[in-house]
Amino acid sequence: MLLYVQVLSSAMPPKKKSEDISREPLIGAHMSIAGGTFNAFAEGEKKGCRTIQIFVKASNQWQAKKLTESEIEKFRDEQKRTGIEPVIAHDSYLINLASPDKNLLEKSRNAFLIEMERCRDLGIRYLVTHPGSHLQSGEAEGIRRVGESLNWLFERTGGFNVFITLETTAGQGSNLGFKFEQLARMIELSGAPDKCRVCFDTAHAFAAGYDISSPEGYRQTWSDFERIIGFEMLAAIHLNDSKKGLGSRIDRHDHLGKGAIGLEAFRMIMNDPRLIDIPKILETPKGDDDEMDAINLALLRKLAGRQD
Repeated sequence: MLLYVQVLSSAMPPKKKSEDISREPLIGAHMSIAGGTFNAFAEGEKKGCRTIQIFVKASNQWQAKKLTESEIEKFRDEQKRTGIEPVIAHDSYLINLASPDKNLLEKSRNAFLIEMERCRDLGIRYLVTHPGSHLQSGEAEGIRRVGESLNWLFERTGGFNVFITLETTAGQGSNLGFKFEQLARMIELSGAPDKCRVCFDTAHAFAAGYDISSPEGYRQTWSDFERIIGFEMLAAIHLNDSKKGLGSRIDRHDHLGKGAIGLEAFRMIMNDPRLIDIPKILETPKGDDDEMDAINLALLRKLAGRQD
């Protein structure tokens, strides 16, 4: 079916610019919020993004000042002006919702709660997080603590329209979330599966052992995802090539087509009808003046059959 769709797409004439913008690939990149979260839209617009990912506060700090009404208004005005949507948020890398250390676990939960509050205020629906690291306490215990952390957060954010979006990881060190079964179990233990979603990171999945580089491996990976998690749970995709090989369990991002995954995997993703409406976000190296974002986005459009 996928190969048929690719052949059909290549045989069709290119769409005219006057056609509905919704037909453009839903692609973007992680944008800086230097000077204010609202500044991410202008940067995304310059790079040609239809969707973006941001941090909602400084990623290297636990706390954050409450957003002012002026900041929220500027954010919404800029989003309306640029038409960039959806916005995906990514939490701070300091946070570890699986930590066996009680103090660190408490700090992580409270910091994540702050991020959920900021997402609520800005109207961001998806907050992506690496599930956490068990720090040698064991996978089962770590997964249990993630489930408890999600439950703790949902009890305090009942009226929020914010989905906690668990990201697939490479499984480096004691990181959890490198198997679909682990993510499914965390969601099950959360107490509110309907408030959970998943972000599929191509580099992480490949390093974890999911071979998306070949047509056979690609089909098997998404078949497993559908069976274990379900496509209705997929909120976003991070498009990154991997500097390290299949099953390496090492998290190192590379430019599209320049790493161990190769270009064909991204061609398959960009032409997979099941993924058309899923936001696809670059987290590849930025280069000088973030020039590589525009280059990688142009490549994705080409892979999708768009030359404009």
